[in-house]
Amino acid sequence: MAESVWLNLDVRNALEAWDFGQACRLIRLRGDLRQDDMAQLTGLSQAFLSMLESGSRRLTNIDKIVQFLAGLGVPAELVPLPLPRTTVKVTEPPTVQFAGDADPTLPWTTARMVAALDTAVGGSAMDRRRFLTASGIALTAFVNQWDTAEAEPLHRAAAGSHLSQELLDSLQRTTDSLRTMDASDGSGTLTELGDAHLQLLKGLVKQTSYDEATGRRLAAIIADTAIQTGWFVFDAGERDRTLGYLYAALRAAKASGDIRLGAGALSYMAIHGYSTGAPHHAVAAAQRAREKVERLGAPALEAMLLTRQARGHAKLGERQAATAALGRAAELCAQGRSEHDPEWLYWINEGEIHGQAGSCYLDLGDPHSAVASFAKAHRALNPTDHRTRGLFLSRAATAHVEQGDLEAGCATAHEALDLADQLQSARLNEHVETMLRQLHPVSHSPYAREVLERAAAVTETGSRT
Repeated sequence: MAESVWLNLDVRNALEAWDFGQACRLIRLRGDLRQDDMAQLTGLSQAFLSMLESGSRRLTNIDKIVQFLAGLGVPAELVPLPLPRTTVKVTEPPTVQFAGDADPTLPWTTARMVAALDTAVGGSAMDRRRFLTASGIALTAFVNQWDTAEAEPLHRAAAGSHLSQELLDSLQRTTDSLRTMDASDGSGTLTELGDAHLQLLKGLVKQTSYDEATGRRLAAIIADTAIQTGWFVFDAGERDRTLGYLYAALRAAKASGDIRLGAGALSYMAIHGYSTGAPHHAVAAAQRAREKVERLGAPALEAMLLTRQARGHAKLGERQAATAALGRAAELCAQGRSEHDPEWLYWINEGEIHGQAGSCYLDLGDPHSAVASFAKAHRALNPTDHRTRGLFLSRAATAHVEQGDLEAGCATAHEALDLADQLQSARLNEHVETMLRQLHPVSHSPYAREVLERAAAVTETGSRT
């Protein structure tokens, strides 16, 4: 377990109070662990740990308490019990090691923006591992530096060819086309196209001549493309690679002078956080981004960030904070887009807000509210945004089943499978697998059996993308 977990004040307070349910939840979240991982470490069942976290069971047997604490490696000084193992001494958090010029504490220069792109797109596996060491601390470091560091003016009076506005227009159109392809068909093989586009953009930074204004626009296109490619990587299931693109995007956004692009990168860091067991990072990234853009008069951008923050709160079980963020997001979305909202945020609409609300309610254990929100999302979503529709349908099916409406759940599951069969999205497939696992315990039902048999047939033929 990372030493930073034991330095966390909330963790220490929970252990001091012998609130083992709260301690279990906090250690799991801050240690980026699943309940299954906690079960393996402690020898306690996943079902018991789930009930312990929810408050429906308590840990009172002294032998089980010692087993729980020893399995997690809780330092002896945090609990007044004779733990049967050598414990580690709590020290200051370790310094994060980054690959070369990728260190966020170094000046934010053009050269280091290129170095960050090299790490994301063409770096070795070792470079990427070093770059992503202690990613939670790394995220905090990048967020803080993006917020406070001064960027070097981006201009290059080189002997290379002049970088024209017409070429920049064409490059932006390419990025926009990749974004549209992703929304309609899923990420598929788009990562390779995004990487190739970033390599071209990187070459232009180093080999062409441009003034500061043109350089800033080039940096903005790089930031936009790095964000989008990072998203392709994430949607393809390669989550350990995603942050490298987003850190590079933050550097490029800083060079462009467009804080909206920086907020966009942070919003995807938030998605990465709440999707990989680090919801507190999601809340922190979204909140910092909101602080930077709240005076811009960009309601769609702020609404999007609020939904990311709400998802983090929901994963943490913070219902009041989640619903407050969702309510404010709905209010801002109802205002409509302003001239200050970025063009790349065209997909934020009422359907997206309702869908994110449904996801929050599902995480909060409220399937009834989740079903209602997903139904509103289904009616309001852009019909061409097939992947988002598929994601929300798979979660809606889960919500129906959780509230006991198996027939509706299975009918919705068929709709989700229809879209999953058409798209190339590892993330959607993961959601579908989660949906199917929930149907196995009720496979005696003809509704569930039909869905499971259909999914099994697709898996056997290998036609699922």
